[in-house]
Amino acid sequence: MFERFTTASREVVINAQQEARRLGHPFIGTEHVLLGLIHDPQGSTGRLLRPAGVVEAAVRADIQRLVGDKFELDLSFTETDAEDAAALKAIGIDLAKVRAAIEESFGAGSLQLSRPSPRRRGLFGRKTGGHLPLTSRAKKVLELSLREAIRLNHNFIAPEHIMLGLLREGEGLACRILADHEVDFAKLRADLADSVRHEAA
Repeated sequence: MFERFTTASREVVINAQQEARRLGHPFIGTEHVLLGLIHDPQGSTGRLLRPAGVVEAAVRADIQRLVGDKFELDLSFTETDAEDAAALKAIGIDLAKVRAAIEESFGAGSLQLSRPSPRRRGLFGRKTGGHLPLTSRAKKVLELSLREAIRLNHNFIAPEHIMLGLLREGEGLACRILADHEVDFAKLRADLADSVRHEAA
């Protein structure tokens, strides 16, 4: 599938990973994919979402409001994705307090499932961060981007296809953020399809 990704689409995934790292998240979720999509303000997704106020600073603030700034590695958020953390926060469950209560009962470090692996050294002895895992929803978005490309009779996957996949998945934190900004999903879907048709022509 990745061989069909255009250079711009590959940049979206790279930017999503950088955004996850910047936020201190040990995974790439749909919210990071959204940040990767709007990273280029001149790209079609950024241009189409800007009027609704969906810009990098606003989306980062939304993620921090819904999920928080940092995930502690010993809470093992590689399995529990951002949507679950946001849901817990929305109903008033403070993960720091839960952690403190568990450690009080079972001892310090009782939540630590595994130690993070040491960073590898690259060709010139520099530390490399490695790749962050995609959440199941983010994987689904990328799979759906291929389906969107096929639906539009394209043999490539552009950033517009990724955004269409994100909209089609419809359940992730990114869609919640878009809904909070009152983005018209049907109009955005039509505008993205038009944009990628022009790109293919």
